[in-house]
Amino acid sequence: MSLQIIGTYAAALSLLVGSGFILVGVIGLLKFNDPMTRLHAPTKVGTLGIGMLLLAGMIHSFLLGDTSIHEMLIMAFLFVTAPISAHFIAKVSIHQRSCQTPPPPTNDSTWSTLSAPDKGDQA
Repeated sequence: MSLQIIGTYAAALSLLVGSGFILVGVIGLLKFNDPMTRLHAPTKVGTLGIGMLLLAGMIHSFLLGDTSIHEMLIMAFLFVTAPISAHFIAKVSIHQRSCQTPPPPTNDSTWSTLSAPDKGDQA
């Protein structure tokens, strides 16, 4: 079995796994009704799915002898930005009180997610 055949099977397997992850993410996005539970589908599963699709693209371009760093940069950008955007979406959802608020930590006065400054304190 040559390296090209192994690479072709690896690219095909990556495409199948990535497509499966993206399908699960789409189903989760459509089926869940709470914004906090809907966050998991596009962020975690979608990121892994797109990562696997990009990996398949990298393997395919390597097999063709045209290596590129574009897919690696896209993957790094996606892995950095998806959790940050999910964090901000969750924080907005908590502040709008459209979901169940998490309990405050015990004996911690610095937890300020839901505290708003008084109007007299603003300078």
